Amino acid sequence: MAKKPDTANRIADNKKAAYNYFIEERFEAGLVLEGWEVKSLRAGKVQLTDGYVVVRNGELFLIGLQITPLGTASTHISPDKVRTKKLLLHKEEIKRLIGKVEQKGHTLVPLNLHWKDNKIKCDIALAKGKAEHDKRDTIKDREGKREVARAMKSYSK
Repeated sequence: MAKKPDTANRIADNKKAAYNYFIEERFEAGLVLEGWEVKSLRAGKVQLTDGYVVVRNGELFLIGLQITPLGTASTHISPDKVRTKKLLLHKEEIKRLIGKVEQKGHTLVPLNLHWKDNKIKCDIALAKGKAEHDKRDTIKDREGKREVARAMKSYSK
């Protein structure tokens, strides 16, 4: 029996990732964050949809993750809500991902942010972009499943 993901530990999801990309492999990476960012994440003030992962000098960075600072943030710091965040992975994983990303059509996409052992982790995916007709197929499949579910629900009444 497949284990369901624990939604209580989820902070934010990138719902557009599955629509815009074919997900090939998933990786769990740590994040380098500042204190005010962790407090804002606890309050759920984060937006992951526009985020993407880039490779710089053999390291992975998350760009476009927007963490809105809390109003009670310290007065001696100036929070930057779109600061580039470093992703933490093993060297072997990074080398493998860099090799895959250099291939035509592959990219790294953040999927979600979640808590694991009191640390914030980011699931990233090695993905290929979908063409427009693939996106239409995804919409058709989703609507078909929705209609079947409605029919089954009305039939069971």
